[in-house]
Amino acid sequence: MIRVLLVDDQPLIRSGFRALLDLEDDIVVVAEAADGERGLALAREHLPDVALVDIQMPVVDGIEATRRIAADPALAAVHVVILTNYGLDEYVFHALRAGAAGFLVKDIVPEDLLHAVRVAARGDALLAPSITRTLINRYVTQPLRTSVGAGLEELTGREREAVALVAKGLSNDEIAGRMVISPLTAKTHVNRAMGKLRARDRAQLVVLAYESGLVTPRAR
Repeated sequence: MIRVLLVDDQPLIRSGFRALLDLEDDIVVVAEAADGERGLALAREHLPDVALVDIQMPVVDGIEATRRIAADPALAAVHVVILTNYGLDEYVFHALRAGAAGFLVKDIVPEDLLHAVRVAARGDALLAPSITRTLINRYVTQPLRTSVGAGLEELTGREREAVALVAKGLSNDEIAGRMVISPLTAKTHVNRAMGKLRARDRAQLVVLAYESGLVTPRAR
């Protein structure tokens, strides 16, 4: 079962998402919270696989809640998916940088919500290539973070190649095809790179790849 935590200050949003998710045989909503502070407490209590977290909330907002979840070793298995009304905005990018696995717009169709929860639970990033390009064009074209770039020295050549392909929005199967290796080997390269760069998940790996200069917007 995929265990989901809902964190949103709008009761109608929470009830609608719960009603949809609870209909699925492989998904269960374990708890709800109306603010980020309560959401953090419930995350520690229930250890959900996926936390659907609104950006704008009272007490503790979604970005800070995401940052605290990502920084807590006890919550390493919790994948945060940000909920937003506004699509691609600066808050979404800050949330991804803080450790979110991806984001959803609240008017998402039911099928896409269910798919997103399952993708996040697997540890994959909710970043389609078109979304990645838009994020990079708008928010990552800024001075490089040298502390991130230094971590690239630990990567092998094949790991760097795999990271660059992840940053372009490719799946493990697509990476395998580009690198002419098996999907399992592609996954191994990606996972080892995540470990060396201390990336929480693939979404954070995308951010790190661009911030370090390993991939540039012109290199799509």
